[in-house]
Amino acid sequence: MGKILIVAEAGVNHNGRMDLAYRLIDAAAEAGADYVKFQTWKSEAIISKYAQKAEYQKESTGAEESMLDMVKKLELSFENFRRLKEHCDAAGVGFLSTPFDVESARFLSSLGMKIMKVPSGEITNLPLLETIAGLPGSVLLSTGMSEVWEIREAVSVLQKDMEKDITVLHCNTQYPTPLSDVNLRVMRTLKEQLGLPVGLSDHSQGIEVPVAAAALGAQVIEKHFTLSRGMKGPDHRASIEPDELCRMVRYIRNIEQAMGSGEKHVTDSERENRSLVRKSIVASQKILKGEVFTPENITAKRPGAGISPMRWNEVLGAAAIRDFEEDELIAF
Repeated sequence: MGKILIVAEAGVNHNGRMDLAYRLIDAAAEAGADYVKFQTWKSEAIISKYAQKAEYQKESTGAEESMLDMVKKLELSFENFRRLKEHCDAAGVGFLSTPFDVESARFLSSLGMKIMKVPSGEITNLPLLETIAGLPGSVLLSTGMSEVWEIREAVSVLQKDMEKDITVLHCNTQYPTPLSDVNLRVMRTLKEQLGLPVGLSDHSQGIEVPVAAAALGAQVIEKHFTLSRGMKGPDHRASIEPDELCRMVRYIRNIEQAMGSGEKHVTDSERENRSLVRKSIVASQKILKGEVFTPENITAKRPGAGISPMRWNEVLGAAAIRDFEEDELIAF
């Protein structure tokens, strides 16, 4: 199946503070994630003064301020992202950030970022898609709130001028996502209909869904995490905490091993048990030399070191070549 790429989504859970962003990087590295991902934008370039907060944002941050005011508090400068990438390099975890505007996409590419994320809300943003299509590297395409035809259109734009390595991420953009709306089987639908690798950008509570996605063939798994769900901010409540991130990574790696090659064969670990738990044809009572084997004087018992019971009909009717004691392996 190959190694699953695990992206620890820090997003805006730094609350606009670099000290928290550094701690999130360290937590992702300690958990064993492949990448820690942030979000990069210029507030006035992506949100108008008339934009309203989503209900989950109002619940977590209050309804008094506008979406623009909320987002401006969470915005980090380009220079800050340079420093975050340096911290990622030092911590031994990959750096990613999602661009929400053309300028941010070009800036992140200038940092040498080789994986560009298209967030669900930008899947119909043609200028951004065309910009990302022209940048080097692969693409993670989130598909929350999208119909399949919209995903196809975005893929067509991304692959218009060059063959891009695109992984399509199934996603539901309710924070948190009710389990009844997760619909993990969509990953298989997207893979069949688009012919592209698939993964999951998960906003459900807990770690069960990402682990299940690993078993269903996700090649990329992205999960929001925070230092504490009790912190104030739009995404903390729908995020997992560092200890859960550690367990999620460990469980996904375990599933990765357990998936195997798909070829059915006797494994080295079970080979020694085969003779212990399978059965052989044995005497069910004392049998004298020359006596005919019948259902009354033979039976099948462990261990499987003798003649297999699959040869039962060959043994029946044959004459004993010597005396056999009860439970002794039959030979003929």
